[in-house]
Amino acid sequence: MSTTSTDRLARLLALVPYVVSRDAVALDQAAADFGISEKQLIDDLNLLWCVELRAPDPYCPIDLSYEGGEITVAEAESIARPLRLKVDEASALLVALRMLADIPDLEDRDALSRVIAKLESAAGGVAVAVSSQLAVHLDARGDTVNRVREAVARRRRVHLTYYVPGRDENTERDVDPMRLLFVDGLPYLEGWCRRAEAVRLFRVDRIIQLTLLDLPAEVPEDAEPIDVDAGLFRPGPGDVRVTLELTPAGRWVPDYHPCDEIEELGEGRLRVVLRTRDTRWVRGLALRLGDQGRVVGPPELAERVRADAARALAQYEEAPDGG
Repeated sequence: MSTTSTDRLARLLALVPYVVSRDAVALDQAAADFGISEKQLIDDLNLLWCVELRAPDPYCPIDLSYEGGEITVAEAESIARPLRLKVDEASALLVALRMLADIPDLEDRDALSRVIAKLESAAGGVAVAVSSQLAVHLDARGDTVNRVREAVARRRRVHLTYYVPGRDENTERDVDPMRLLFVDGLPYLEGWCRRAEAVRLFRVDRIIQLTLLDLPAEVPEDAEPIDVDAGLFRPGPGDVRVTLELTPAGRWVPDYHPCDEIEELGEGRLRVVLRTRDTRWVRGLALRLGDQGRVVGPPELAERVRADAARALAQYEEAPDGG
């Protein structure tokens, strides 16, 4: 699994207070809690050995050990305290948690309520006051979530008008529902798409219209549910491998788009490789990047991006002043 420098930095900053608060913790337990392999965790610990703190004394290395499969940390007082959220960060998190609490039939609602209460207490009055001024509610095209739930329960085929952002178009398809699930707080319909003849996930907020048909759902016996724990991106044999080179200002790309490969080029630059079935959105991404990055492969895609940029520049130059 690819990881970015941003992911690793956040993990390193959280790792020391995590261990210190427990006095000692088993390697396998820590790896499981952070969602990484034991090898990745050992690499992180070896990197922490190289950290030198300026307080309380200059050049004071962190004293850590993982001998015998148990991690202990000492001499790390300066970063041993858990990170405190800023007011805007705490406010955003509270808004998101309250939005999650509004989801109908949510399991473990009591646990979520306790988390919100603890965060409100830790964040302080300012963050609570700010977050209370804003409420976000899931608008899944009216009662679409409930209608999806009904279709799953009654095992009824549905007809969807579904928006595909990569092609910027609405598509029509019949789907035999399998389940309703939530991934990263967003509701998805998983079902057998009769147009694709495969299992597909449909984000409920992208369903323009849903009609329950007077037909039973007929999911093939060999249809396998998608393992969402491994992420939503599913590379296929027909995907195009796209290579981008990014400046330091463009390092945000792998944080938002799944990448097969991430390579450091030095001086903060990155080379990333991603897969896509439709390169139109990549061309749009390249135009948004501007001087923050460029497509270097495949050559025909790089040439199309240059042509897109030339046309955009020509339209800009032809536009009247102030237009």
